[in-house]
Amino acid sequence: MLIIIRKIALISLLLFTFTFVAVAADEPTVSASSAVLIDGDTLEILYEKDAYKKRSMASTTKIMTSLIAVESGRLDDTVTVNEKPYIEGTAIGFNKGDRLTLRDLCYAMLLESGNDAALLTAEHFSKTEKAFSELMNKRAAEIGMKNTSFVTASGLDADEHYTTAYDMALLGACAIKNSLFREICSAKSYKAEYIEPKITKYFSNHNRLLSSCEGVIGIKTGFTKKSGRCLVSACERDGKILVAVTLNAPDDWNDHKRLYGYGYSLYEKVTPELNFPDEIAVRGSDSAVISLGACEDLTVTALKGSKITAKVLCSKILYAPVNEGDAIGRIIIYQNGVKIGESNVVSFEKADISPDYVIYKPTFFRRIADYFINIFKKER
Repeated sequence: MLIIIRKIALISLLLFTFTFVAVAADEPTVSASSAVLIDGDTLEILYEKDAYKKRSMASTTKIMTSLIAVESGRLDDTVTVNEKPYIEGTAIGFNKGDRLTLRDLCYAMLLESGNDAALLTAEHFSKTEKAFSELMNKRAAEIGMKNTSFVTASGLDADEHYTTAYDMALLGACAIKNSLFREICSAKSYKAEYIEPKITKYFSNHNRLLSSCEGVIGIKTGFTKKSGRCLVSACERDGKILVAVTLNAPDDWNDHKRLYGYGYSLYEKVTPELNFPDEIAVRGSDSAVISLGACEDLTVTALKGSKITAKVLCSKILYAPVNEGDAIGRIIIYQNGVKIGESNVVSFEKADISPDYVIYKPTFFRRIADYFINIFKKER
């Protein structure tokens, strides 16, 4: 009997070991010293390797520099080169007297990785690079980058200029939500037409993943001898955005391909259950009520095994006229309690104004009462 028990225990141990190895083998092997893959919506970590270790990040720094420029709403500003920038590393080659837009500088930073473009951007906003770094660190704190310190706008090495793979993933996820930033960093090329002199320069994106990895939409490469090869990228497949970061990665292109292959294998398409009211009352119309529903297919890409819920938010009362297809509410979709998507609730019917609208027109006090009723309405 004892021998049988021992054999059962041994078999159980072997099965457990085999299962563990099989699960571990599903995770990608990456060349990077530090790496992380996160869900761009929920910021949930899907894979990490020394993701919180402080390291230099080279030109991926320019994500923050250009994000500040984009978020300023001043991309049409004219930037004048007062003195030829002397800066080491990759440069566009600006000359004293050149005049171009801040938008051109953003493309120069994110596509060609121009260190001189980053310096000019910093000086345009804050006169000095040191003063601009204060803006960078303030924005980093707002994003939640707790283990990051910016010193240079370009990413050139400096004491106390460091980050972590996880912090850079937070920055990438934040930046890619800005449609204008996304448009710039995902461009494969750009034609910069200088204001002065009247010349045209062409910038090409150094990010090979744009052409070699399905769904990649940016973001930024980087390299110095100290930092090694660094890469922050984002990818969208089936409506789901993932963000990958590798620091000091000799084989960074393939690292990111493996990370995305692994990451998307963790997801599945799910259609959440929706609880619509049967109909909504319409005041000021001969049609007392109208029916409603979702304006589109609400299938979402979500982590396998996660809890997907949806809230339907809409008024209990509408006022004529209401047209078929009018947005009359919102649907909010959550993954494990974190918002991952939203859509409109729409009217499926039309409700014209009644000829006797004056009879049905709510008084000022009736509208006030309806307003507070809707505030305290039960969410469905």
